Amino acid sequence: MNIEQLTWFKSSYSGGEGGECLEVAVTPETVHLRDSKHPHPTGPHLTLSPTAWSAFLRGAQRS
Repeated sequence: MNIEQLTWFKSSYSGGEGGECLEVAVTPETVHLRDSKHPHPTGPHLTLSPTAWSAFLRGAQRS
């Protein structure tokens, strides 16, 4: 699956005024992250394994 075929979503906590938001797209094998201000298929994005994403979320919850 290429980045153009992914279904991206933002947190329900994101405001409608287009601020600093992160978008996430999840597949069984990967978790993709991108800046909502640069949603272009050729724009920067980060691809993580589900294990790395889970570790990040656990760390964020502890903070």
